[in-house]
Amino acid sequence: MAPDHTGMAESEARLDALEAACRKVGAKLTHQRREVFRALVETDGHPDAQAVFLTVRRSMPTISFDTVYRTLAFLEDHALVRRVRLSADRIRYEVNPRPHHHFICTCCGRLFDFESRALDALTLPEAATGQGSVSGWQLQVYGTCRDCERTLRESGEGGES
Repeated sequence: MAPDHTGMAESEARLDALEAACRKVGAKLTHQRREVFRALVETDGHPDAQAVFLTVRRSMPTISFDTVYRTLAFLEDHALVRRVRLSADRIRYEVNPRPHHHFICTCCGRLFDFESRALDALTLPEAATGQGSVSGWQLQVYGTCRDCERTLRESGEGGES
């Protein structure tokens, strides 16, 4: 299979954005920052800090979890990654800059991005905007993903669909 040049170009553009953000605030573009960011850009999922740490540690065995965690905070502070909060103790990270929403599987915990012009066009109700200044929003849909549905069906644990 031929390499995905579009994906590589997008990845390089994101790495250029990291370099520009570092320059803008006078921070060094360290090898650690680059590798943490690369781990996020090159995944198709929404890893938590531990998963990013384990990925980066493959190429940088001496990196500490604290360095990864601080780097994630730096990237978030500079709008290069976004935090996806599943609950008070479950935080994942993403680099998808396009407007999108999430489907979250309540069985396996996987997150899937989906785009919807219809949802993006909705006007938030006063019940939400009246709480304060809204800087953005995403819809989170909870359910059972296709893989888990199939597994449940095959094991006889799932109900009729």
